[in-house]
Amino acid sequence: MNATQPSSLQSDLTTTRVLAVLLERLDQSKVAVDPQQYLSVVRRLTDALRESEASDGLTAVLNQFPAAAELYENLNYQHAGLCRTPLDSALSAEQLARQWINRAQQHA
Repeated sequence: MNATQPSSLQSDLTTTRVLAVLLERLDQSKVAVDPQQYLSVVRRLTDALRESEASDGLTAVLNQFPAAAELYENLNYQHAGLCRTPLDSALSAEQLARQWINRAQQHA
């Protein structure tokens, strides 16, 4: 019999995905969330993200779950800055802010 065992990378990604789902649910909850529960999920997801290798699977998880993506970006900020923030939207926001500042200065 030739049973295949899931790779540890795949099972790690499964754990990361489950934790990302939990964090997303907690973030979007309409009722108050227990702070200890929230902190526990964030800590476990932090550990899972630190242990995860960059892969298409990890990218897919981060694309699907914004709260996990934000956590990932914060964990890697010292190395890559805001590596998951689209440059176009950041540039557009900066240009719009500059326009409003110029308008405000002209009317002052």
